[in-house]
Amino acid sequence: MTEIDFSANNCFVCGPDNPIGLKIKFTIDDDDICRGRFTSMENHVGYQNTTHGGIIFSLLDDVMANWLFLKNQVAQTAQCDLRYRQALPVNEPVILEGWCEKQRSRVAFMKGQVILASNSTIVAESSAKFMLLKD
Repeated sequence: MTEIDFSANNCFVCGPDNPIGLKIKFTIDDDDICRGRFTSMENHVGYQNTTHGGIIFSLLDDVMANWLFLKNQVAQTAQCDLRYRQALPVNEPVILEGWCEKQRSRVAFMKGQVILASNSTIVAESSAKFMLLKD
């Protein structure tokens, strides 16, 4: 098994030491949902003032992974299904939410959402399976 170095802090989405990263801070609230905030900029554009879909996918993958990470569960994405509901304009603040639906053996079944901060509209949502790694 490959050992994961968590001291590097170089994750593209949440790593504080990545010079081109998004530097999102995630927390788990009392309702057991992992949350973060993000506002895309011009260098995150896919086309015509719209946030690139790959950025949105990365946000969802990371908010789900961080739910596990913040609970000291080391895991890797095994499968992820994503539904884009609407375009995300650049400079539009969003709230990221991720939570665990259930865990079976070494698989965590996760859900995630990207939500417009201005009116709570869901921009994109995901369902994923994460493989829990052995200590």
